[in-house]
Amino acid sequence: MQTRAERNRLIEENLPLVGYLAAETHARATQVPREELAGVGALALVTAADAFDPTLGVPFGAYARRRILGAFADEMRAMDWASRGIRKRIKETVAVRDTLTAALGRTATVGEIATAMGTSETEVAEALADAARTVTTLDDAGAPDVAADIPLPEESALLAERREVLEYAVRALPERMRSIIEAVYVHERPVKEVAEELGVSHSAVSQQRSEAVRLLRDALERYFGDDDAPATTSRVSASAREAFFGRIAELGGGRIARAFEQRPVVLA
Repeated sequence: MQTRAERNRLIEENLPLVGYLAAETHARATQVPREELAGVGALALVTAADAFDPTLGVPFGAYARRRILGAFADEMRAMDWASRGIRKRIKETVAVRDTLTAALGRTATVGEIATAMGTSETEVAEALADAARTVTTLDDAGAPDVAADIPLPEESALLAERREVLEYAVRALPERMRSIIEAVYVHERPVKEVAEELGVSHSAVSQQRSEAVRLLRDALERYFGDDDAPATTSRVSASAREAFFGRIAELGGGRIARAFEQRPVVLA
């Protein structure tokens, strides 16, 4: 069983990995805000450190990377950016591309795919671009070695402070949201399974999970007082958000309490 100091060290040493993977994923899926990916990734890193078992012989970096990319995939699925029609077009185009590639012994060109489908090259190119934005690319996205990306001392201090605030924010979430976050990120349970256990729909759990992530982002923006930050992202009422911030203040105490008590909420 790892000590709390060991667990905190894992988080601090691997925080640069969150930023790197968020940037890499955002480059492939520009429709997802990079800062939202970073928030989701930071939460996944914390929960990965909590669940990590060093006796299994798996390097923590590899374990955390899988958990972070999995969290990104969940976030993108929850956003459901592609309509049913777009997904159908993507599936058909990719199927034709793969069939032609197998038959030709090389990657099929856009022109060849368009000819086979009886459509324009522009439509094929758009479908393939949409396919590249889907979460299926995440598992195949190679992440270069980030061991050299060591943050400066002041950057490490800021990242550690963000992690501390995030931990208190997770604990301060409403019970249902916190249980969903723990089930999905800590215990790696499928959203469908969680939904069945709670007796609600898959979409309801996904919405609660996404709303929890937005609240955590609101907490970080409130604490750090980013004047350039967008308006409040979560959809809960102002009073519910204030109550959430109040719970963080109670749990954190000291400077964290002062920050949440003194900073005004930016209402949408």
